Amino acid sequence: MNTTPATPTKSLAGTGLLAALAASLCCITPLLAIVGGLGGVASTFAWLEPLRPYLVALTVGVLGFAWYQHLRPAPAAADDCGCPVPAKPSLMQSRGFLATVTVLAALLLAFPYYGARFYPAAAPKPVVANNAAPVLQTSSYRIGGMTCEACARHVEHDVQQLPGVQSVQVSYEQGTAQVRFNAAVTPVAQVEAAINGTGYSVLNPSATR
Repeated sequence: MNTTPATPTKSLAGTGLLAALAASLCCITPLLAIVGGLGGVASTFAWLEPLRPYLVALTVGVLGFAWYQHLRPAPAAADDCGCPVPAKPSLMQSRGFLATVTVLAALLLAFPYYGARFYPAAAPKPVVANNAAPVLQTSSYRIGGMTCEACARHVEHDVQQLPGVQSVQVSYEQGTAQVRFNAAVTPVAQVEAAINGTGYSVLNPSATR
């Protein structure tokens, strides 16, 4: 008579992987927004950031329990004559499947720490010869909605594309951005529109900086 585990490895692994994905969505979507050209969706899952510690704990707990269920001695099945029959786990119940899910979950949980490396480098802008030196100004912005380094890199990437922008420095920890640009080429309103277009929001629009 075959016995089925009360908590299948497949269900636990799936739950752990989904929890790991949810814990990292707030940092994955900014990269997907740049790759797919969908800037407005970057902050869609920013609301998950406060829940990240709980989702990480859920991932570790669920996968840990899955490994406990998998590694503990299981009662041997028996055929009609009462002879022990070696259990043959399916692919979804195998150690390799659980190990693969665990590695994927670990990569997802760690994404906020290495995800910024996948952002494309800003393309160098051509130098335009002009006798008159450009009048550059530096503006500081407070930005709401950023939750990780990937968010900051997204803002930097989009603002850097503006023709009059010389440099952009964004800090998600402080929630600020400093943009040095030529206001004669790119007005302040255009810089603010580029930031808002990423899905995050300028909290001090049109302030004197």
